Amino acid sequence: MNFYTRKWVKPEDLNAHGTLFGGSLLRWIDEEAAIYAIIQLGTNGCVTKFMSEINFINSARQGDIVELGIKATHFGRTSITLTCEVRNKITQKSILTIDKIVFVSVDDKGIPKPHGKTEITYTDERLREAPGER
Repeated sequence: MNFYTRKWVKPEDLNAHGTLFGGSLLRWIDEEAAIYAIIQLGTNGCVTKFMSEINFINSARQGDIVELGIKATHFGRTSITLTCEVRNKITQKSILTIDKIVFVSVDDKGIPKPHGKTEITYTDERLREAPGER
C-alpha cells in the first residue's frame, strides 16, 4: 500500500465524542480515491460506483495526522477497482480499511464507456504522458 495523502484532524472534523467524524474521513477517502482513479484512467469522467464494507478499526483525535493509502487492484473494461487503508501517521495504527472501491469511466451523459487502460500505474507516470499518448 502506498500512502499518498496526509490529513490533519482539526476541530471541524470531530464528532460529538471528540474523535474523527466518520463522514469527514469518508469524504477524504472518496476525494483521494477519485483523484487516484482519474490519474489511472487518464480522464476526469469517472464516478464512484461502489464501496465495500467499511471497517473502522481505531479512532483518531484532534491533532492527529492520518494517512490515506490507495492502491489499484484491477482494471475492468469501464472500471477500476481500488483498495484503501487509513492509518495514524505517528502510531502507525490502522484507523479504517475498505477492501473494494469501484470507479466507472462515463461519457458526458453518464453512460459507462471503455477507458482503454489495461495496466496499473503506481507512480505519476500517467501525468507525464503527452496528451496524444492517452
